[in-house]
Amino acid sequence: MSADTVEPVELRYEHPIAPMIYDRYDGPPSVTFLLLHGIGMGRKVMVGLGEKLSQIGTVYALDLPGFGDSPEPDQWGTIAQVADHVAEFMAAQQISPVVLIGHSMGTQVAVELAARHSSDVSRLVLIAPTINRDECTAAKQIRRLIQDLAGENPKVLLAGMRTYVRAGPLWLVRKLRSMLAHDVQSVYPRVTTPTMVIRGALDKVSPHGWAQHVTDLIPNAVLHDIPERRHEAMIRDPEPVADLVRDFLADD
Repeated sequence: MSADTVEPVELRYEHPIAPMIYDRYDGPPSVTFLLLHGIGMGRKVMVGLGEKLSQIGTVYALDLPGFGDSPEPDQWGTIAQVADHVAEFMAAQQISPVVLIGHSMGTQVAVELAARHSSDVSRLVLIAPTINRDECTAAKQIRRLIQDLAGENPKVLLAGMRTYVRAGPLWLVRKLRSMLAHDVQSVYPRVTTPTMVIRGALDKVSPHGWAQHVTDLIPNAVLHDIPERRHEAMIRDPEPVADLVRDFLADD
């Protein structure tokens, strides 16, 4: 670990129904980032991005309920309910407003949070947004994910497969159903926060046409493709995403 790398502190958010494990990277207090992972993943896939962003701000990376090291609640709930739960976490930590960064499924939670709690989000970053309107079935989404992972870097495969194997296929299907039930297209137009949409140029789960559609639905949004990246755009090398986020904040 280099001298300027921040070691994350693992903490626990106590809650009677859905406690969450999270990492905090103590960077400059001028800006606070909140990172939300994708389906089958957890906060650990955000380590590289968290380290990069901690150079310019304090970073919180969550394991959403039932993911990573956070225990499975009796009910996962809707995406909107999960977004409200994250808003409660933010209030408890007194970290509002944040630059909210979601990846894959995390973009759906992030969009709901930005729409429902707009004063809590200063900037919104959506990496590989789901779910493509033309492929709204669990079978199609799983097939696209497998196709995407087939050509991925070993580091990315290891990061993802460890969690998928531990969770099991039935768990994955249950989480996918809640994502599919989420009418995310009706939420995008309600987002008033300045937004940046990012995707890997080789991403089969979040194709360019869908990402452009998402960008068009959000009133104040821009789209960036990262060359030679797939769905897990920030795991193998977080620098391109971190650079885009820095530039996005510099536009303020």
